[in-house]
Amino acid sequence: MDNEKQPSQVLENLLFPKIFRTFRMAIQPSKLIIAFLALAIICLVGWIMDFSRTVVTDKQGEITELQAYLESTHEIDAVSEFRKVCEKTGSRRGVFFTLWRFGSAKFHGALKSLFAFDLPGVAENIAEYFKAIRWAVTYHFLYCIIFFVVKLAVISVAGGAICRIAALQFAQGEKPGPIEAIRFSAKKFLSFFTAPLVPAGIIIFAGLCIFLLGLIGKIPLGIGELIMAIFMLLALTAGFVIAFFAIGTAVGFNLMFPAIAYEGSDCLDAMERSLTYVYKKPWHMGFYTAIAVVYGAICYIFVRFFALLLLLGTHGFLRFGIRIGSSAKDSDKLTAIWPEPSFMNLLGSSDLAGANWLGIFAAFVIRLFLWAIVGLVVSFIISFYFSANTIIYSLMRSGVDNTAPDDIYIHSEETQTEPATTESESEEPQSETHPAPSSTE
Repeated sequence: MDNEKQPSQVLENLLFPKIFRTFRMAIQPSKLIIAFLALAIICLVGWIMDFSRTVVTDKQGEITELQAYLESTHEIDAVSEFRKVCEKTGSRRGVFFTLWRFGSAKFHGALKSLFAFDLPGVAENIAEYFKAIRWAVTYHFLYCIIFFVVKLAVISVAGGAICRIAALQFAQGEKPGPIEAIRFSAKKFLSFFTAPLVPAGIIIFAGLCIFLLGLIGKIPLGIGELIMAIFMLLALTAGFVIAFFAIGTAVGFNLMFPAIAYEGSDCLDAMERSLTYVYKKPWHMGFYTAIAVVYGAICYIFVRFFALLLLLGTHGFLRFGIRIGSSAKDSDKLTAIWPEPSFMNLLGSSDLAGANWLGIFAAFVIRLFLWAIVGLVVSFIISFYFSANTIIYSLMRSGVDNTAPDDIYIHSEETQTEPATTESESEEPQSETHPAPSSTE
């Protein structure tokens, strides 16, 4: 008997298989709705801000200053030269649209490299994306600051709500609605919003201390050098703080939102927990994250393939219906307003040259539905990201603090409504088992 129980106990003690519950949690409608609304708000803000059109492109609009920045070893000179050449003859586009297209290409490039077991290729795609972010911050600083604040505010509400739903579902099997989850994230908005900003502020403060010591070092007659030597220990301490928080935040950032959703704590507690879990069990964190990334990539391929079949089925039967008894000219109607989608391009590229205004309007309406399908695919990525990290947080907390996964913070409103719910449920069977006297008579 003991030998039979040992394999089951070993399987129960394994924590990482619980990550495979993420797909079932990520496709929950309430999470997808929250993620879709957040994505729609972010895209709407980016679309509105792109009316500024500050990114310079060539005459055909194919090569942007971002490509010039990435392809040159002297980025600032290359961008300045590109702007001088294309300032008058070239066109312009928005920062959000430029980064969206570039980020989408790098995301799928990293995905291809991952399935080809080309880890350097994955790292290269990720590095190029962050280099594009650096370009945006360098040359469009005000745009990036405004957009970052808006995006962080939206993600704080949506991401916090998704993490709360995932935490309750993973811990207690409950599935709260989107309104209840958003109400929780709204109450904890300040904690969610400041959680990623606190470690960044600490890094900046430590860097400013070293910077001020460097300014003092400019004092002539050797006095500056002497002062720097005296306070070098403090400078190295500040450098240690920068390295400690930079590594801990980069690896443990994904645990901050789940920490607030699970514990109902503030940003400082979330930062402390994420750093503690990362530095106490870094191999566990890396192992869980690697499993979530690979599993997430497989799930994304499935979801995208499902969306492709949906679009191909609809497109194919529409085209079949149009072609029956129609001329060759009529057969091209659907292709003009909705080209056949592909796996890498779900939207397709419409050619509306020579079309009347009704055809243009029809293509626009179809385009809206296609964007909704693509938005749901991206919403799945968002939902999967927060759900997976919520599970990883629970596993790390169980491994470091030895806390049970079902131990979760319940705020006062939930505890007040819980007895009323159980009482009503207990009264219903009583009324069924004891019928009214009139019915027995």
